[in-house]
Amino acid sequence: MSDLIQPPLNLNQLVQAAHEKNNYDELLELTPYAKLLGIECLRLGDDMVFRIAANKDNIGNPILPAIHGGVIAGFMEHSAMLHLLMFMGAPHFPKIIDFSIDYLRAGHYRDTFASCQVWRQGRRVANVAITAWQTTRSEPIATARAHFKVDES
Repeated sequence: MSDLIQPPLNLNQLVQAAHEKNNYDELLELTPYAKLLGIECLRLGDDMVFRIAANKDNIGNPILPAIHGGVIAGFMEHSAMLHLLMFMGAPHFPKIIDFSIDYLRAGHYRDTFASCQVWRQGRRVANVAITAWQTTRSEPIATARAHFKVDES
């Protein structure tokens, strides 16, 4: 019976190990939607870049073809949540309060990238700006703002 008891998940240890190895796969496995989308991340100095590879299952408009807007929004929201998890030092996943997205151009059938910037992180709430692009960072396909609850109370 004791073999079935799992020790409590220590996110801080997982984050620290991921930073040391520059491999975030174990953290991504903890979020089913990130796993479904195929989100990958790479740390470049103090920056984190998130990526979803071109995937026919993510197409919303087969005529262009273009990625479904919900996939883009979900990718951006999860990127922000993962970014906070990796840099805020809290032992739990941040919880989304609100999310606002501006679609700027079609997200064509190709790899899509996102980066996040924390504008403010208080004891209870964090504000994050997210930018998604495909070919060049200076031509984003969408920008978003998200607010997350970062305390457990």
